[in-house]
Amino acid sequence: MKILVTGGAGFIGSNFVKRQIRLNPMNVSKIVVLDKLTYAGNLNNFTTEERDAFEFIHGDICDVETVERLVKDSDQIVNFAAESHVDRSISSGTNFVETNTLGTQVLLDACRKLGVSKFLQVSTDEVYGSIDEGSWDENFPLMPNSPYSASKASADLLVRAYGKTFGIHTNITRCSNNYGPYQFPEKVIPLFVTNLIQGKQVPIYGKGLNIRDWLHVDDHCRGIELVLQNGEKGEIYNIGGGTELKNIDLAKSILGSFGFGEEKINFVQDRLGHDNRYSVDITKISINLGYAPLTPFQDGLRSTIEFYKENTTWWNSLVNN
Repeated sequence: MKILVTGGAGFIGSNFVKRQIRLNPMNVSKIVVLDKLTYAGNLNNFTTEERDAFEFIHGDICDVETVERLVKDSDQIVNFAAESHVDRSISSGTNFVETNTLGTQVLLDACRKLGVSKFLQVSTDEVYGSIDEGSWDENFPLMPNSPYSASKASADLLVRAYGKTFGIHTNITRCSNNYGPYQFPEKVIPLFVTNLIQGKQVPIYGKGLNIRDWLHVDDHCRGIELVLQNGEKGEIYNIGGGTELKNIDLAKSILGSFGFGEEKINFVQDRLGHDNRYSVDITKISINLGYAPLTPFQDGLRSTIEFYKENTTWWNSLVNN
């Protein structure tokens, strides 16, 4: 089986590719990675040996010619390619609509024209909006509150429509907040960790009461594999980590790992339209596909902190670029 991984040099995409190389749970014969190598795409996420195990194409999912050439030779497509930082989308939403929405449509058109056995869209729980109590299942209406999540919700609707209209085997996965190695340092956990390593404070929006569910990237990648292997045509699957934390409690946990207290916290003006709480119901993927998060949060957080401590060269150039 030949698999095309778009956005495969980014955080989640590279972890997915590395897992396929290490374990090959899906019996993949060839991996092709298509990545634009924006600020968050980084071939240094891979060792030399790993780089030799896949074909890399430097390109854009909005480039019809490149996409069609690669889709023609692929059995399955996993679309990780996305602009994903909410703050950047608030500053300017153009790149988010172009990559997340229009880029997905280019991929889907190529699938319709050339045929692939499966197209999996990697999405986010943020398309549901914010929920104060309970958890979203996959039938919950989409109510995105940021330009980023709106662009992802738009892509999800296109994926569903192409599946219904053209009979493409599509799946959508919606994950909670990922963390783990090789995450770009603008995201909250690596931002806090790299700031503390550099002797800086950690910035927290508002009073730090916003709640997120934390999912280790390896658990997320394993969930994606289960959907690729056994996901029913046209179905959507939530993938969560089962650890909900207020941002202030997350910060205190990281500070404690460094032996620091609240003196290292810098409360800053809250983000515009800041969602209060995310929480996905993972009953569907658990019962139907046998998924369960396997990484205890404190273990995953500890190993993530160690990664950033041991790989300062990797992230130092990204922070100071």
